[in-house]
This record gives sequence, structure tokens and C-alpha cells, in this order.
Amino acid sequence: MTTGIYECVSEEALYKYAELAVKVGVNLQKQQMLIIHSDIQNAPFARLIQTAAYKAGASNVHIDWTDVQSAKEFFLHAPDRIIGYYPDWQAARFKEWEEADAAYIHIITENTEMFKEVSAERVARFQKASRTKLRDYHNKVRSHEIRWCLLAVPSVDWALKVFPNLRKEEAVKSLWTSILKGARADGDFPVKDWKTHHAAFESRKNFLNESQFESLHFKNSWGTDLHVGLPENHLYIGGGVSDKEDIPFFPNIPTEEVFTAPHRNKVNGRLAGSRPLVYEGRVIDGFYLIFKNGRITDYYAAEGQEVLEHLIAADEGSHYLGEIALVSHTSPLAQEDTLFYNTLFDENTSCHIGIGHASPSNIQNGMNQSVKELKTAGLNTSLLSVNVTFGTGDMKVTGINEDGNEILLMEEGEFQF
Repeated sequence: MTTGIYECVSEEALYKYAELAVKVGVNLQKQQMLIIHSDIQNAPFARLIQTAAYKAGASNVHIDWTDVQSAKEFFLHAPDRIIGYYPDWQAARFKEWEEADAAYIHIITENTEMFKEVSAERVARFQKASRTKLRDYHNKVRSHEIRWCLLAVPSVDWALKVFPNLRKEEAVKSLWTSILKGARADGDFPVKDWKTHHAAFESRKNFLNESQFESLHFKNSWGTDLHVGLPENHLYIGGGVSDKEDIPFFPNIPTEEVFTAPHRNKVNGRLAGSRPLVYEGRVIDGFYLIFKNGRITDYYAAEGQEVLEHLIAADEGSHYLGEIALVSHTSPLAQEDTLFYNTLFDENTSCHIGIGHASPSNIQNGMNQSVKELKTAGLNTSLLSVNVTFGTGDMKVTGINEDGNEILLMEEGEFQF
């Protein structure tokens, strides 16, 4: 095992984590192709996933390498005309992988200091170009037509950001401990533990889906007072989902959320972010959003105002919501009482929204409906999908039915059903 971020965690623990991504995350099938998206700094872990995938019967495992240092140079120095261009050959790869029925594992990390010198406008322009070219791929990801999984590993910068009072080696080790604990990958049998974890989601989803609340009301001492209207025949999903062939998988490791899609035009009130949002390597903090008839009409961030502006202005749909998620404030990650500066982890500590695209999976028979039918039903469409955490330890959530009766769903950030 190489030095650096991997020398303070055992190869046995890493292999269990890799095996979890393969067997539970994407639920890789025999003779299926796997694409691993990984930065070159995470080569040791990517190769362990590759080994686990071949042992599970993969037909071919392709590692799609990236390099954060090269990306920084690109954003700093590439000509403007190139920043807004995404080449056809890049899009063609995804099309060919899709035709091969590939599954995708994305190894992510945070390098928040790396992009401080980079123009937020240039990053936003490149992201818009890539999302436009890869629109079909992203739509299939969001609607769970293909199987994919996100999971994280530390970087030194990220570890020191999370644990600023520790020496480098201790900080990295502490972040590894938190990541493996949050991912429920620190036990003797992680794959078995995730089956138990998945089962725990079912009763809450069943209750919420049977209740068919007309709206949800979120309120806390941070300034959040938000009414979220829901579409008719909405569905809550969470834990594992299933692809177009009804094969189950877990898109996120970790995951603690039960979520549905808001009605595009029925979100009103104020939302105060409870944790920093890291978007394209930049931090947005001390922020709030104001909604009127579903649309973000005003916003403010004490840090990252320009980045927040570019996020919201990505397209028309990024002014609206595509997700509302309920998360216990006592989840394993919440119990860490740590600010991770990473959306995948921070969103699993408490309730959050998703700005942008709504998944057709969040409405009955949504996978078989046209874009026009989904829009009529109240689901939002966008090139963007960004989760924003706003839950707190004093969050109160009530479900309001069509008669106006209120049912307490969460009190002090904890489920009441």
C-alpha cells in the first residue's frame, strides 16, 4: 500500500470498504462492466475496487482517471472558448458505456483549498457545458435507470479542514474513522450490516407513502420556516433503490435519508443552511434561501455569494427544488458531531433539500411518464442537482393532510413515527 492518506488505514479495512461499494453500492452483476471514476491520488483504493469487482465476476473494469491538479491548471489557464466547450469524444465514452450496460462507482474527496484561485464563473460555465452534453446520462442516473454509487476517501486538505487542531497524520486517521463509521463499513460484516440498515428504511417509507401528506412544514431556531407542498401520488424512497431491471443498489454510501420530490410551484418560506455547502470545490456558508411559489426569489451567503449565485443561475430549473429529505439528527454521522465540508456526508446528518432536478422515481409510475407528464404532475427539471443541508437538533417537522390536520413527524431532529 502506498504512503500518504492510505498508510494510516489497514488494507483489510479498505478492501471491506471496496467490497461494499461493489456488492452493495452498485450490486455488480456477473459479466457486467464497471466504470470507476477516480482521481490519481486515490489509485490504491480504486485498484482495490477493481480487484473486488473482478472477484465478483465483472466482465471488464475500466478506471476513468482524473487529476485535480491538472483540473486546477485547466480552469486557471485554458482559453475562454475552451472553458465553455465539452468535446464530443468525452460524451461518446458515456454513450458506449451505457450501451454496454455498465455500472459506475465514483470515488470522491474534497480539495476545498485547491480551487480558491479559480474563477467560479469559469467552473460554472464548464459544468453547464458538460451537463448539457451528458444530459441523457445524468437523467438516467437521477431516475435510477443505471446503477451507480458515490463513496468518499480523505485528502490531507480535507482532513485538516475537518480536524484543524490535529496533526496531519492524526487528522487523516480521524477522517478515515469517521468515513468508515458513517459508511457502516467499520464492522466485521459490512455487507450484512447494510442489509439490516436497508430494512430499517422500509417502515418509515411505507408510513409516509400511505399518508400522502399534502405538505410538510419545517421550523427551527435558525430561521427556517418552510412549507413544502408535495405532488399527488408522490413516493418516498431511501436506502436502496432499483434500476430499470429491478436490480437493487445503493447510490450513496453513506445514506440515512428518506426523500421525495416537492411540487415545483408549492414551496414557500425561508430556509437557513445549517452546514457549509461545498460546490465545485468552493465553500458556501452562512446562507439562506427565500422561496415564493416554488422559486428561489432571494438568497444570501456570508461566504461564497458569487458561487451561490452561479449555482442558482445554472438554468431555469435550478431556481426550484427537486428533492426534500428527512434525516434523523442521531444518525451515525450526526453522532460524530463533526462538520465534514462535504455534501455526501453533511446531508446524512440532518434534513436537506435538493436544488434542481427531481427524480421520476419520486412519483407513482413516474419512470413511465414523459417529461411533459412529469412537469404537469409538478416535478422539476434541471441540468443541476445539488443537496443543501438545513436540518438541526431542534428541527420540528409536521405533515399536513388535505383536511389541514397536522401529524408530528420529527421533534428535536428525531423521527416520531
